[in-house]
Amino acid sequence: PFFYIGGANGAGLLDVYCKSKGWQRIHDNKREDYILKWCETKCRETYYNFKEGEQLLYQIPNNKLLTTKIGLLSNLREYERVMNKISKTLNPRSRQRPRLSLMPLSPSIAWLFWPGEMRERLLKMEDFFPESYRLDIKDERDAFFEIYEDTQIWICKPTSSNQGRGIFLLKNQEAVDVLQSKLQSIDEDPIYKKLPYKAPQARIVQRYLHRPLLLEGKKFDVRSYLLIACTVPYMLFFGHGYVRLTCINYNLASDDLTTHLTNQYMQKKNPLYSYVKEETVWSMERFNSYVNEKYRLAKGLPKDWVLMAFTKRMKDIMMQCFLAVKSKLDCKLGYFDLIGCDFLIDEDFKVWLLEMNANPALHMNCAVLKDIIPTVVNETLDLALEIFNKIQKGQKILPLELQCHFVMLYNGIAPDGGPRPSKSKTSLASLRNQRSLTESSPHIAQNPPKAMEKPPKRQPNGPSENPLPAPSKAHCSRYPPTAWGKNSISLQPSPSTAEPHYSLPLIRSLGERDVCLKGRAIQVKLKYNRRCTT
Repeated sequence: PFFYIGGANGAGLLDVYCKSKGWQRIHDNKREDYILKWCETKCRETYYNFKEGEQLLYQIPNNKLLTTKIGLLSNLREYERVMNKISKTLNPRSRQRPRLSLMPLSPSIAWLFWPGEMRERLLKMEDFFPESYRLDIKDERDAFFEIYEDTQIWICKPTSSNQGRGIFLLKNQEAVDVLQSKLQSIDEDPIYKKLPYKAPQARIVQRYLHRPLLLEGKKFDVRSYLLIACTVPYMLFFGHGYVRLTCINYNLASDDLTTHLTNQYMQKKNPLYSYVKEETVWSMERFNSYVNEKYRLAKGLPKDWVLMAFTKRMKDIMMQCFLAVKSKLDCKLGYFDLIGCDFLIDEDFKVWLLEMNANPALHMNCAVLKDIIPTVVNETLDLALEIFNKIQKGQKILPLELQCHFVMLYNGIAPDGGPRPSKSKTSLASLRNQRSLTESSPHIAQNPPKAMEKPPKRQPNGPSENPLPAPSKAHCSRYPPTAWGKNSISLQPSPSTAEPHYSLPLIRSLGERDVCLKGRAIQVKLKYNRRCTT
């Protein structure tokens, strides 16, 4: 088997891993006979030549939904807006189940209506994501300039850059006025109006968290990992990373960006970096010990707060971010992704998500990283390969033999252990359909309807007066009589064809998500709408 590595980020580790399996490296990106392709930057040709179900390809094509500032901000907003709309139609304190016509069946929001702790997983965006405004939208831009006060500090970030490029602070009214005039000139520039793709990169402004928790007087953030090991079905994992500290002590009034930005690329610009390099990266164990000794009694924290409460909070935030884009990500068997998630803790030990990064840095320039990064890379490939091979061979996905440091966050497999497709395209399509049905209606996966006799053919003159025969005794045991109300199922001629279509304006049965139609059971996926249709 052949493998291809594009770029230098983690290339040495990837090369050693693949060659240890007897694979041979190729250097031509246009070749199509690879089994694994790991590219630092995404290329359109890479995805055109990808063979679903036969190859592994690093980076989901549209992962920008999570890994750009505007993408993450927009999707979190949309997700929260949908959640709020749904919650207004229901009484969360009521013990009665909501009407099915109001219940969306998508798993990304269905758990909102379940009792207990799962409903509490929905986080308010303002509790984990700093207040932000998009500068590429005029209304938001004007809103920011209107609310800005001279005593505030905001941070301005380009949407797609990494390593701290293009970031600056807005610390006074003069800096805000300069930004406003610059954006105004871009809007009015005829060149950019004619060729908008040549305009400067879109930006966001974010309220600066000016009271961060400090480690030995230095600002820090925590890099953790979200691994999407498979997209058909979804298999998500959480992985611990490391703590990144600045070279010098934190000073809010300083104009030196190395005081405010903690990433390694920015810290290398500080003249002290070569002397304190090993102290700019801590392991999670060291961070946990420091918090236990320094803050546990003073702040009333539980023991091992870092490894327990903080870790759980990071998982919950990652999960909500994923659910916000779950229905939008490109899904093909063979896609996998490793996303770097950056978190900041303030003085009150409140956890904030700063950003999520595609193709996170896999360099090993200090002792801590030499211990952490190889583990992350190797287990990423281990899990992606094991899941991929099991699906190819039609085996059950769980349990995973090679899972060690990563913790499972989410899996989209069926309760019996997962779909078992073969290598054919037909089976891959059926796998996607099975995953869609299983996710939209988990009850069907647990209790599949029994095979029923085929319904009688429709008369050529049109539907009969009684198109829905009375259910048999066998049906009545599975489908309660309330499901057969007057308005439960109606038969109406389609305006475009002579064939009838079936509409379901109301289904009162909440125990089943199957509907008896013409003497047989069918599976229906309902959309959240005023009128639920098949």
